[in-house]
Amino acid sequence: MKRIEPKAGQESVWDYPRPPRLEQTNKHLKIIFNGEIVAETNRAFRVLETSHPPVYYFPPEDVRMELLAEAAGASFCEWKGSAGYYDLRVGDKSIKNAGWFYASPTRNFAEIKNYVAFYPSKMDACYVNDELVKTQEGDFYGGWITSEIVGPFKGGAGTFGW
Repeated sequence: MKRIEPKAGQESVWDYPRPPRLEQTNKHLKIIFNGEIVAETNRAFRVLETSHPPVYYFPPEDVRMELLAEAAGASFCEWKGSAGYYDLRVGDKSIKNAGWFYASPTRNFAEIKNYVAFYPSKMDACYVNDELVKTQEGDFYGGWITSEIVGPFKGGAGTFGW
């Protein structure tokens, strides 16, 4: 693994902290699934963690919650706590475990209580300030990659031990 040196206006995921940091962002975020806007905000939070592209958390009032249904199962993050999942249905198209949330996050992540994060790989399109997001490799992390973010990124084959 060789760190990519960021250019002006870029961030390296290798400069992100561990444990991860939560920060507000006013970037315009939009998610499209089956031709409809599922979520859109400029009042999100992002989680920044070493070797990971940012994960964005949308306030529930900026998500079309009527399209989501709580899914069975849960996972545990050592930093944020126990996560629940949502299935998404828009018209005749649905996806299991399209996003996740923390109903009782740890103290350091209390501000994202019930906020919703989505896997960009499962959506038709996700945007940050009108830039189409590239998805993080693998099916676990759900990071959002834009031209402002450089890696290499954890998630692909051979990166588990990073």
